[in-house]
Amino acid sequence: MTLRVNGKVVTPSGVVWQGCVEVKGDRISAVAEYPSVRDGHWIVPGFVDIHTHGGGGHTFTTGDAGQARAAAAFHLRHGTTSLLASLVSAPFELMRAATTAFAPLVREDVLAGIHFEGPYLSAARCGAQNPEFLRDPSMDELAELIKLGDGAVRMVTLAPERAGALEAIGLLTGHGVVAAVGHTDATYEQTVAAVAAGASVGTHLFNGMRSVHHREPGPVVALLTAPNVVCELVADGVHLHEGTLTFAASNAGPERCALVTDAMAAAGMPDGEYELGGQAVTVADGVARLARDGAIAGSTLTMDVALRNTVAAGIPVPDAVRMVSTTPALAVGLGDQVGALQAGLRADLVVLDDDLQIVQVMRGGSWVE
Repeated sequence: MTLRVNGKVVTPSGVVWQGCVEVKGDRISAVAEYPSVRDGHWIVPGFVDIHTHGGGGHTFTTGDAGQARAAAAFHLRHGTTSLLASLVSAPFELMRAATTAFAPLVREDVLAGIHFEGPYLSAARCGAQNPEFLRDPSMDELAELIKLGDGAVRMVTLAPERAGALEAIGLLTGHGVVAAVGHTDATYEQTVAAVAAGASVGTHLFNGMRSVHHREPGPVVALLTAPNVVCELVADGVHLHEGTLTFAASNAGPERCALVTDAMAAAGMPDGEYELGGQAVTVADGVARLARDGAIAGSTLTMDVALRNTVAAGIPVPDAVRMVSTTPALAVGLGDQVGALQAGLRADLVVLDDDLQIVQVMRGGSWVE
């Protein structure tokens, strides 16, 4: 049986204004013009979030499989059909336990992989990362996690100025794991060296990084101008001014900018007291900050809101869709499976009205309740 979803279809090559996505089983079988279509809805690829710590009152950061399932289900209702479960800096015992707990969820396709944001980060730029757990990269730890995950570990964020960071990048990329640069006080030259060693993602660009200076451009400029690096952007109106968002997007293009949520458990929840990596977080007016020093502690963002915010900042819908789906999928090696509306890929799509509000979500050929 073939299912047809009609509307304005956003494809990698442009918009089919009167189009149709044909779905057979769990796969897209065709994308075609359908001149009789009068449905004004947008049909876009399922969103791919490569950096999220939780949502809906549930967290990935404790390594609990039940919490992970619930957090993934929350984000699915907001159009995120693929996501990485992001951990924060923690003792190695927790990293190992989380890998053991989450690897089966990756095999079940509940999660698209595991992202370790830390603990190999800069104390000077730790942001909401717990400074108690920060340390230099350990080749033994990374090798054990890679082996234990058996393909589940998909990305690791580290600071390139840490001792052993370049060797760690080589180990990661040699095993098919994406090395990301973030929470770093690195110089421009140190960041360029990390990119040369194989780093290919900039973790929430601008945030948790040495600021740009005209005599020391630092990691932001190095990452933004590297042709093989995808830059994460948190489009919640808190992490980035919309002028900064549009500057990055116009400089690197939608092919190298990936919208991420960096969401924590409070996403979709009321203001109040929460926790991130063992640290108390206060959420007020939807903004999450550490109780101890007011540092931004992730976000309460969902990907559908990130898409709307990006379009409101002046970025065209097709470009914003690429930034929320295709680019992040390609950045972490999922582009042959998800992230675009084209034949052969998994049938993940989101139906949006003209205000870009979610009407329906499909994952693997089935509508999400």
